[in-house]
Amino acid sequence: MRSWINEFKEFVQRGNVVDMAVGIVVGAAFGTVVKSFVQNVLMPPIGLLLGGTDFSNFFILLKEGTKPGPYQTLKAAQEAGATVLAYGQWINDIVNFLIIAFAIFLVIKGMNALNRKKEAEAPAAPPEPPEEIKLLREIRDALKGR
Repeated sequence: MRSWINEFKEFVQRGNVVDMAVGIVVGAAFGTVVKSFVQNVLMPPIGLLLGGTDFSNFFILLKEGTKPGPYQTLKAAQEAGATVLAYGQWINDIVNFLIIAFAIFLVIKGMNALNRKKEAEAPAAPPEPPEEIKLLREIRDALKGR
């Protein structure tokens, strides 16, 4: 039991765990910002171009609820207990995913470019001297020791 606690302490104290936790928190916040961007900034103009359409209200009624339809909005259908296929929300979620995936792609691409730049700037290790030079150095050091 004691060793598990020590292993857990070591695991938590590693920098990678803290970095991962920060990444998860920032990623969740980023997801919220992107979702808001898609719903409040991107989709309204697209809906307007398509004749005032609100994608989040696109749905197919599979089965009426306790209150008979027609239902003007997805929320009204769901409140009536209707079974619906909410493909409009799915379209919004796909757009969210594509924006997040593209943003992550750009971040990774930038990090890879920085890593390549650091590797290019790092000086190359000097080449290993030939065997003759090594042998001459050993003889020199042996003669100095006398």
